[in-house]
Formats: sequence, structure tokens, C-alpha cells
Amino acid sequence: MYQKYQTDAIVLSGRESGEADKIYALYTRDFGLVRARASAVRRESSRMRYSLQSFSLANVSLVRGKRSWRVAGARPLENIAVTENMRGVEAYGRIADLVAKLVAGEEKNEYLYETLVEARHALVASKFNLEPAIPTIEIICVARVLYTLGYISAEALNTTLFTHTDYAVESLREAEMRREKLLASINHALTETQLILR
Repeated sequence: MYQKYQTDAIVLSGRESGEADKIYALYTRDFGLVRARASAVRRESSRMRYSLQSFSLANVSLVRGKRSWRVAGARPLENIAVTENMRGVEAYGRIADLVAKLVAGEEKNEYLYETLVEARHALVASKFNLEPAIPTIEIICVARVLYTLGYISAEALNTTLFTHTDYAVESLREAEMRREKLLASINHALTETQLILR
């Protein structure tokens, strides 16, 4: 008998597998990055399919098998209307892709989870018009992702942006003031990881 785990997760991506399954990259509150198969989720009758749309925030039931994870259930905590904020969704998609490529193995990281949840809210779920701030929010989030994974030093940048996970007006102002330094650090870190973002 396998143990079932309950945790909140952001759906970073999903790819089709077999006739009706999908394999998801989930960034979870309790286990970090988890890749899990959801059986028959592409069928019309699946109750999980809407809970596991890309960039959704969901509470998921996970079962760890001998070799991999399986999604045993999911309920939405917050879905998004993709068509309402395409630029924000595209920015978050780039962040999700970066996290899926950079995070190796399962390891709980509360700071990274909160960073992604807050960025998701600011970029794709906010009811306010944040379109002018989207590039700055993306820069802050990418810098925080790289910081928490050890690619950027907070001391080198002399910033308070890594002491919290919100995207308040003060954070946006600070990021704008340090924009060139942040971008240089991000680009250097991405070169170090040998990742080229397109």
C-alpha cells in the first residue's frame, strides 16, 4: 500500500503521455519540484483536468510509487483566465520553464514556492492592470529563483529584494533602480548554468 500525500502545488507544465495520460511538472509546497503522472486526465470525464491546467494553483494528492509519483486527485485553489492577460501568462511561462530546467531533484524550498506563488498572482491572477510592470516583476522573480538556487549572491547586489517574496510597489521601484545590475547578474548566472533562454 502506497502512502498518499496532500500538498499545494503550482502546475509548471504538462505533457501528453500515452492515450489519455499526462505527466506534470508540479512545484509543490512540501516536496519542491515533482514530476507526476495523472492517469486518464485528458478524458472528458476526468475531474482533475481543469485543476491541472498550466499555471494553476491546486491542492493535489500525490502517491509515490517505486519509480515515480502519481497524481491521485486534485482540486483547484485558483485557476486563471489565460486570455485575459496574455503578456503576464507568457512571462510566467518563461519563469516556469526556467524553474523546471534548473531545479534538480525533490527538495522542499518554502522561499522558492512563495516566490512562485506571489509572482503567479502578480503576473496572471491579479485583478489590477499590472501590464507596465510585467517586465520588472519577471526580472525580480528570475533573480529570486537564481538567488534561492545559489546562483546569485544577495551581498553582491546589495538589495533587500531577496529578504521577502512579494512584488509590492517598493520592490518594483528598487528593481527599477538596480535594473542593469540585476540583469547583468541574471545573465551571468544563466551563462554559468549553460541555459540559454529563448
